[in-house]
Amino acid sequence: MSLWVYCDWLIEECFAEAKGEVGLDHYEVRKWDSWHRHITLCLLAHAFLAVVRSSVEQEEGQRKRGISISA
Repeated sequence: MSLWVYCDWLIEECFAEAKGEVGLDHYEVRKWDSWHRHITLCLLAHAFLAVVRSSVEQEEGQRKRGISISA
């Protein structure tokens, strides 16, 4: 039960971030096809931002520990 609540919280948090960062809630539905494209692109952009954020945090953590990253 607690795992389900935790997963539900993660999903809600993800959608809340997507609304704020990539405009998930900025589309007024007129046709299903265009709504589907908008939602797909928003979630793809949110996933990209999450990967970039994770990568930057990982690099900053390595620099703080004195590990150099070769380019």
